[in-house]
Amino acid sequence: MSKTFDVRGRVVEAVQRTDLDVPNGEFVCLVGPSGCGKTTLLRIVAGLETLTAGTIHVQRSGPERPLNSMIFQQESLFPWKTVAENVEFALRVRGIDRTERRRRTDEWLRTVGLHRFASSYPYQLSGGMKQRVSIARAFALDPEILLMDEPFAALDQQTKLLLQEELIRIWSDTRKTVLFVTHNIDEAVVLADRVIVMTAHPGRIKAEVPIDLPRPRDPIDVRSDPRYTELTQGIWHVLRDEVLRARAQEEEGVT
Repeated sequence: MSKTFDVRGRVVEAVQRTDLDVPNGEFVCLVGPSGCGKTTLLRIVAGLETLTAGTIHVQRSGPERPLNSMIFQQESLFPWKTVAENVEFALRVRGIDRTERRRRTDEWLRTVGLHRFASSYPYQLSGGMKQRVSIARAFALDPEILLMDEPFAALDQQTKLLLQEELIRIWSDTRKTVLFVTHNIDEAVVLADRVIVMTAHPGRIKAEVPIDLPRPRDPIDVRSDPRYTELTQGIWHVLRDEVLRARAQEEEGVT
């Protein structure tokens, strides 16, 4: 697939001739320099951007299941709704009956450890708790593919580690297909089955790196594995030239 934008009368390529297959149940992380089209690619899969050329196909397991659900970097909760109402909202939009909505909401709030906060409002939660609500909402929909756009980037390191651990645990139980965008090589290696390295603008796939660390993974313990160090260093060696090229493009005013 390819994606171009019209910027002040100029055609700008965001994603260029990119082919990607994600098998059912795989956790894939996209890494690349700023402006390489990672988020654009994710938004195209989510249906929030249109393709310029190419096609996307998501295999459906049943007509009742939504194609995708997306978790954003910034909180996307309705401030006037309670935690439970935020989780229920998309289920209600999809026409799921009240009993099933409440069952799923209770199940997923318990899964992420927030059932005691079901009646709380977003302003009463920490940043990490808000993202846990977003995770519960996304998994409650039971989509074919879960899309995550740097969901932990704005959090402090301790909260990030806890949520990485939580996500690994939930994914291990559900084996949901995940496409996860991050700038953080460390995070990609900890979470993914495969890391996709993208080039500087225009974005293309430069390398695909299988992550052969054993599962289940603990976000702390896995970092002491020598193979973890090999993988993170190897990805950085592939990515470094693209980061430098992206910086040079910024200095030259190239977009």
